[in-house]
This record gives sequence, C-alpha cells and structure tokens, in this order.
Amino acid sequence: MRGTAAIIGFCVLAAPNLARAAGGVLPSVSLQIGNGDQQVANSLQIVGLLTLLSLAPAILIMLTGFVRIVIVLSFLRQAVGTQTMPPNQVIVSLALFLTFFVMGPVLRDINEHALGPYQRKEIGDSEAIQAAYQPLRGFMLRQTREKDLALFVGATGAARPATTDDVPAQVLLPAFLISELKTAFQMGFLIYIPFLILDMVVASVLTSMGMITLPPAMISLPFKLMLFVLVDGWNVLTGSLVQSFR
Repeated sequence: MRGTAAIIGFCVLAAPNLARAAGGVLPSVSLQIGNGDQQVANSLQIVGLLTLLSLAPAILIMLTGFVRIVIVLSFLRQAVGTQTMPPNQVIVSLALFLTFFVMGPVLRDINEHALGPYQRKEIGDSEAIQAAYQPLRGFMLRQTREKDLALFVGATGAARPATTDDVPAQVLLPAFLISELKTAFQMGFLIYIPFLILDMVVASVLTSMGMITLPPAMISLPFKLMLFVLVDGWNVLTGSLVQSFR
C-alpha cells in the first residue's frame, strides 16, 4: 500500500515537469457563441425559435378551440362514470384532431397569406406575423362574447373600441379564454342532465327495493353505457362540438 501511494504521489508531482520537458501545453477548451454581428443575430434567432417552441402548447390553448373541446370531453367521461375510460391520452389526442379540423380554414388562410409569402421571401418577419394573426383574430372574435371583451377593456382603463379592429390583443386573448370556458361548462351541463336523471332513477329503484347498501353507480353504469351507445353518443357529441364553432 505504501509503495502504491508513493508511486501515485510521484506521478502527480512530476506531471507538470514532464509536460514542460516535452515542450507541450495542457489542452484548453473555449466556447464561443458567435463572431461578428451576423453570427450573433443567427444565435439570437435560434434562441427565439427555441423559446417559441417551448411556448407552443400555451399558444395552442390560447388561440384555438382546444380548451372547449377537451373540457367537454372530460365532462362526458365524468358524467358517464368511467373515470379512466377513455384514457387521458385518448381524450387529448381526440381534442387535438378536432382542433385541427375546426381550425382548418384558419390554418389554410394563414398558409396562403402568411407562411407561403414568407417562405417565398415576399414579406418580412413582422409582416408575416401580422398576416398570420389576422385569421386567428377573426376566429377568436367570433367566439368571444361582448360582455367578456367589455370586462377586460374596463380593466385596462382604455377607451371603448369603436370597431372590432380596434380591440387590442391583450384584451382579446383573456376574453376569448373565459368565453371558451363558459361555453364548455354550458355544454358539460347539458351532457350531465340525462346521466344524472338515470342515476336518480336507479337510486330510487334500489331504495324502494331496500337495497340501500348497494352503490347506485355500480348499477347505473351499464345503463349509461347502453344509453350512450344507442344514441350514437360520439357522433352526436362530435357533431355538436364542431357546429358550436360555426
């Protein structure tokens, strides 16, 4: 053990001297982001792109009908009584596909007037962003209640806009979100009513039969599923969701 320790100590002490004797220099590592204005600008563009990608989920939620669709589908699952069926992955996937379907005309408009000209270098960055925002703005205005717009206009202390073109983005975005939440809760309430009535009927029958200890949800679940299948519930619900954005 003492011999091994002596050898290790000798190597540590002799390493710098051996490097100088060999005429070598210990390697060094340097990190450089950019050299020149152009490279710095490119680096900043990459950072901005990464930031935009990290905010993409929030943008999807704020500017599209995803909030309404996913909330209504979640209400349906709770109303039927199947807490984990369909799974969350299926609910979110269906909500995404329906969102892309509903936003199809808006996306085509953005591709035609913003993305296409920008790729052909006919317009600049700021013009492309403004052209892409206009179809989204029109979609959000159609789904937003005037009462919600007035709420945030009054909160900012600004003058009442003369036309819809004068509504600023910081007012339109939160007003659109709370309008979507109200619409989703209204649709969820209508979904709950038939299943709630069925639960009450089953509970009354079990009570009259003296089967108090038997959970009504256990008996009503098969009837709920049968009712939902007989009325072709997925077709009706999906059609109602799509038509609610018209």
